[in-house]
Amino acid sequence: MHYQDIHPWAVSPQEAAEIQRRLSQMVESRPITKPIALVAGADISYSKRDNRLVAAVVVMTFPKLEIVEQIEVEGETAFPYIPGFLSFREAPAMLEAFSRLRHEPDVIMVDGQGIAHPRGLGLASHLGVILDHPTIGCAKTRLIGKYAEPGEQKGERSPLWQGGKIIGMVLRTRRGTKPLFISIGHKIDLDTAVSIVLACTRAFRLPEPVRQAHLFCKGKTLLKKGFPLKPFS
Repeated sequence: MHYQDIHPWAVSPQEAAEIQRRLSQMVESRPITKPIALVAGADISYSKRDNRLVAAVVVMTFPKLEIVEQIEVEGETAFPYIPGFLSFREAPAMLEAFSRLRHEPDVIMVDGQGIAHPRGLGLASHLGVILDHPTIGCAKTRLIGKYAEPGEQKGERSPLWQGGKIIGMVLRTRRGTKPLFISIGHKIDLDTAVSIVLACTRAFRLPEPVRQAHLFCKGKTLLKKGFPLKPFS
């Protein structure tokens, strides 16, 4: 997949916030009109000792969810951990991983927020705008917004509200587990995003593309305790 760096990454938190506000105006909410044949999941795992990381992207068939490609990128992040600025730590490595794919997915799922973010541009939306590709935010925790707890059965949901607007959906993907916080990343609508997440969820809480990406990068991190560094900033 090809992308263009549309802004610098070595920025201050104040500059990062302004970039997020600017790019949030580029996010598109719209239905996907073409058939979906491939879905991808993206995640990152960190070393417990320093800023080393492994970014992973796993591409799967849809709806059968068979793995067709796995990509890993190893390196180091320079941006500090600050809530609300996760994309400035993780997006550069993820973009490098996406650039190495041979199979271009129709939809990308990210372990992170889409527009359900204080400045409307979480990791999924940030990646979606730069890649110019449909993306879905599949976050395990809430960053902003209010909601009523959904029912206990798989597929039950409740809207996530902020400022009088629905910014996401709180979705139960498995009975007896905490819900996921689904939001638009880019070039997709919320109903379609929820439907795709449910179609990609099997016996676990996370949709399979994201779960497989998590397992892949976590395994690589554990295996490569001394992997070489490549700075991403």
